[in-house]
Amino acid sequence: MMTSTSEGRRAKATRAPIVVGGHTRIRPFNTRDTYPEQNLDNDLCQAVIAGNTVYVRGQIGQNLDTSESVGIGDAEAQAEQAMANITTLLEEAGSRIEHLVKLTIYLIDPRYREAVYRTVGRWTKGVHPISTGLVVSALARPEWLCEIDAVAVIPEEEQA
Repeated sequence: MMTSTSEGRRAKATRAPIVVGGHTRIRPFNTRDTYPEQNLDNDLCQAVIAGNTVYVRGQIGQNLDTSESVGIGDAEAQAEQAMANITTLLEEAGSRIEHLVKLTIYLIDPRYREAVYRTVGRWTKGVHPISTGLVVSALARPEWLCEIDAVAVIPEEEQA
């Protein structure tokens, strides 16, 4: 269990999962590092494993390793990066894309729907998760056009 802020900073530096409250946190970080232009200080993570369920934070057109925005102005490219991130995070959590159960897709403009949903559909072909789509006025940064969060399971035979 994490007991100090310095441990949280070390976990961020190594990207090692941490256990807090009995649940495993994948890729912990602090918002002061990811949003330096904003006055924030929240300890978060990219995914949480609770029991056999994996909850993945909303993913956007941003490289998980460098935090560099990709696909600026291109909702399809941002959806592609978001789905690649979701796939990576599920694998780090011990799950896989075929174990998705729910996606929530946020768009800042309904005209992006077809391109984003086509992209998501390529990644989830044959998986059949449930999905909720929302049009919102904005996301955390103005260059982000879509955001996708996910819930998946870790089947018993794949649990450590």
